[in-house]
Parts: sequence; C-alpha cells; structure tokens
Amino acid sequence: MAVAEALALEHVSLWRADRVILDDVDWAVQADQRWVVLGRNGSGKTTLIRLASLYLHPSQGTVRVLGETLGRTDVRALRTRIGLASPSLADQLRADLTPTDIVMTAAHAALEPWWHTYTDTQRQRAVALLGQLGCAAVADQPFGHLSSGERQRVLLARAMMTDPGLLLFDEPTAGLDLGGREELVASLSDLAGDPARPPMVLVTHHVEEIPQAFTHVLLLRAGRVAAAGPLPEVLTADALSDCFGLPLALDCHDGRWSARAR
Repeated sequence: MAVAEALALEHVSLWRADRVILDDVDWAVQADQRWVVLGRNGSGKTTLIRLASLYLHPSQGTVRVLGETLGRTDVRALRTRIGLASPSLADQLRADLTPTDIVMTAAHAALEPWWHTYTDTQRQRAVALLGQLGCAAVADQPFGHLSSGERQRVLLARAMMTDPGLLLFDEPTAGLDLGGREELVASLSDLAGDPARPPMVLVTHHVEEIPQAFTHVLLLRAGRVAAAGPLPEVLTADALSDCFGLPLALDCHDGRWSARAR
C-alpha cells in the first residue's frame, strides 16, 4: 500500500561521544518524490541513509519509514520493504555468491542464500531484474569477478527485488570510471522517470551524478540541513557554495548539472 510520506525525520540528532553527526534534522520524502542528498565528506549523508534504512537509531528525534516509527516496529520485517544499494552492503557480500543469489536474498533482507528457503518464482524475478539492468550475461558468475559497474547494477537489481516502498542509493557511482558512471546514471534516470517506481533518495558528492527526473535536493552542511526543496529552486550556485564552503559556479545543460570552482 502506498504511503503518502515514505520517510520523515523530525528533530533528528545523532552523536558519538562528543561529536555531533546530525543536528536537529527535519526532512520528509513524499511518495512521488526523487531526492538527491549533497554535502561534503563528513556532513552526515551516509548516516542519514543508515537511519532511513533502519540500521541506526537516532540519539534524539523521530524517524518514520513507510508509516512505521523506528523503535516501535519490527525492523527486520520493515527492511524487506526498503530497497538499499550501498558500498557498505557490497562489502558484506561473499565474493563467490552469484548475482542471482545476491538479488534473490533481498526477499528476506538477508546476506546469505542458505539462511532462508526461496521459491522458483523468486529466483526467476531475480534473473529478470538482472536482465533489465543489463546483467543477464553475468547472472551466474561470482560477484567478485564482476567489474565495478556490473556490481553496482547488481545492487540496483537487488534493491528492487521486493517491489519496495522506498529506494535508497548511497553513493552508487563511487569507484566507477566515466563509462560506468554514465551507464549507472542512465539506469537511475530510467528508474526515476517511471511514475510506477517508489520514492527514491540518492546520496552523492557530485552534481554531475544527479540523474534526470530527480525532483528534490537536500543540502547538508556539518550535520545540519543547509537547504531543501524542489531541485530547480534550491540547487543554486549560492546554495551549493554555502554547502561546500567555497565559491562555485553551477550550470545545467540537457537536464545534467555541472559545478566548478569560481
């Protein structure tokens, strides 16, 4: 069932010892929105995704995901309704697992196929998703033998395995060369442009990696929301310069953004 507000953070803060990682964050993702989260290293972007994917609890504040409140729900069940692709997830996967197994295990938010029993229908869906993302030829090869771009597309397929209510992408283009990056951005653009797909959140460092059809932007600086709202209105040279702490020029051509120091 669709939830109008797929993700909501209310006065969320998180700290470790004397370090503040997120500071009084208010943010909501509606069902028809595609958000990109931008900010410098250490600004809290990945922490935000870990909260949204239910792998962290805030030190203060409320996190609601798909109508459920973190701390008052079974996160194991709720995680199966969240599609997550991140480098940290890839690091937890055995290199000898096949892409088919990796995608299929998302049905139970698991990392190993032997933890649960899977049906032929689930395996067929995993194979079909890999095919949609151009990975049919490597579906039965060891994950560790794939290129960086192929691995990221496998993780995208895994994120969609359960027809999730929310898709989260944490720096999916990290480590890719130019060709791999552009192929992945094109795949994300196709996903974002399909109105039948769920709301999405993409974390990145670079405006050049913002896919077409993304609608909103959240700018984080030192754990606080510097700006948030519709992408064409909020993503300005002044706002980006303030977020990254240096004067930047910003351009948009054919729906793709670019930035450089002034």
